[in-house]
Amino acid sequence: MVDFSAARLNMVDSQVRTNDVTDLRVQDAMRVIPREALLPPGKAFLAYADAEVPYGPGRALLAPRDVAKLLHALAIAPGQKALAIAAPYGAAVLEHAGLSVERLDGDDLASPKAGTYDVIICEGAVARTPDAWTGALAPGGRLAVIERIGPVGKAVVYTQSPTGLARREIFDATPSYLGGFEPEQGFAF
Repeated sequence: MVDFSAARLNMVDSQVRTNDVTDLRVQDAMRVIPREALLPPGKAFLAYADAEVPYGPGRALLAPRDVAKLLHALAIAPGQKALAIAAPYGAAVLEHAGLSVERLDGDDLASPKAGTYDVIICEGAVARTPDAWTGALAPGGRLAVIERIGPVGKAVVYTQSPTGLARREIFDATPSYLGGFEPEQGFAF
């Protein structure tokens, strides 16, 4: 039998804090949210492993380190409006930290409401961040996502500023592609 409470504490101490995630809101939420409850029963034992864990077709919880670093980079604050795109664990952390969270996890992930959100997180790699996602940012809003073409991706934060959209790379990551957001296959000589 897995002691999930002990596994959660170990996850924060060994995978989150050691990777420069100093945001106490993120750490505190990750210490108490039952990540195993978001997984099919046969995969619950993998909830706190240092790896992503598939929970459905084309969907996976990011490795704890990756989701923690994305959340940390968003500089979250209570009262902000958030969107979690195929991100059930990210949504739970944001809710615990006092944000108002909408979840987008159906078949149409490319159509959030424009100009609405202070923070957006996606738990899965995309070949290219959809314009609709960056367009959903309110002024000053931030989007954290992993863009990947090839074996290694870059976690990036997009910020909607008065002068336009800014993009900043924050770390390397190798998660699976979010279903429907894989690179387009083309023909090359």
